[in-house]
Amino acid sequence: MSMGCAKNSVDSERLAGRIVSAGHEIVNDPDEAEVGIINTCGFIQDAVKENIDAILDLEQLKLNNKLKHIIVTGCLVNRYEAELKTELPSVDLFTRAESWDDIINFLKPINANKICDRFMIEPNTPWSRYLKVGEGCDTFCSYCAIPLIRGRLRSTPVEELIKEAVKLCEDGAKEICLVGQDLTAYGRDLYGESALKNLLNSLERELPNGTWLRLLYMHPDRMTEDLADFLLSKQKVLRYLDVPVQHIDDEILSRMNRKTTGAHIKKIFKYIRKADPLFALRTTIMTGFPGETEAQFAKVLDFLEEAELDRVGAFIYSPEDGTPAAKFSNQVEFEAAERRYNRVMELQAEISQSRSELFIDKELDVLIEEINIEGESFELWGRSYRDAPEVDGQVCITGTGLNKLNNLNLNLGDIVRVKINDCLEHDLFAELI
Repeated sequence: MSMGCAKNSVDSERLAGRIVSAGHEIVNDPDEAEVGIINTCGFIQDAVKENIDAILDLEQLKLNNKLKHIIVTGCLVNRYEAELKTELPSVDLFTRAESWDDIINFLKPINANKICDRFMIEPNTPWSRYLKVGEGCDTFCSYCAIPLIRGRLRSTPVEELIKEAVKLCEDGAKEICLVGQDLTAYGRDLYGESALKNLLNSLERELPNGTWLRLLYMHPDRMTEDLADFLLSKQKVLRYLDVPVQHIDDEILSRMNRKTTGAHIKKIFKYIRKADPLFALRTTIMTGFPGETEAQFAKVLDFLEEAELDRVGAFIYSPEDGTPAAKFSNQVEFEAAERRYNRVMELQAEISQSRSELFIDKELDVLIEEINIEGESFELWGRSYRDAPEVDGQVCITGTGLNKLNNLNLNLGDIVRVKINDCLEHDLFAELI
């Protein structure tokens, strides 16, 4: 079981690859399993609770003699290993993130085959894969526990990432989503400066034509007009960016230990939007950070109206053990933070709807992920350049006449051209061209 973010999903696939190489079988049905393994997330307290509940579910299976062993690995163990061992005695093995050998040794290898780099786990979407460019973070935002959990920045060399990306494409990937705590910082620990441009140039050169490269988690501190121009010039890099700004008020940004300013954030988003009005921009907003006033929060709403972002994810601040912000004075009451969260989401719903309406009567390429046929009617679901896996919307393509569909010889993971004819806040509706 893989919990948490896309970066954790990559870790889970790598662990699964080692397990398969050791001669064991990955099964999806718990009734068929002997060992339950959960790769945990410990980023925020809501995630901690969700992960504990998942471990307790495995514990119940073990009590009912449906599992022989439970293994818990990942970020939650990095953060709370001692407490977990005390509170969950039914767990047979706790291992920290990326301690794959400990797990394999516990399982006892059946053979010594060459290690498989990655083995896909459910959901099985070989056409869309994640490429994790490194681990850890050196930014040390005052609210964030990631450096405490995962440590300092440790980038994977460009050559290794290229090999992995080529292999993913050989295995059927049409979309490669680059993930890391901060892509803009990639390579600074190895090369003394950001190597993101070098990595993207190499991927453009080595990957098959038509491959989608999607960039996730670009830190606003290091987003520049020069970097934006570079990204806009790339053929395979999708016109989509996830830039989590968290806030727009300078005082709050400073207390968050963000090195940028509200003016810089606005300037970058405006620059990208001017270069391409249909560029898909996504961000994250935090409400209720210690000391946040109504006036400071109002600036966030003003920013959202001004920037006209396609997607916004919001969350309520929670004090995380070991972080400086947890000790800040003027903690905002949850009820106030929740009201602000609701106001962000209500406003953004209107903005996202307006952004979606811009695509009516326009043509888009769509990566097909679901095919439904009933009689002579068909319904296809997929994603366009503006839809990241799992977090954004989808495109629904409907039509009648199976000859038209059959002539395309369409398979999951294919990319088709469509015309948009309607929309909702997050989803677009289309017909095949």
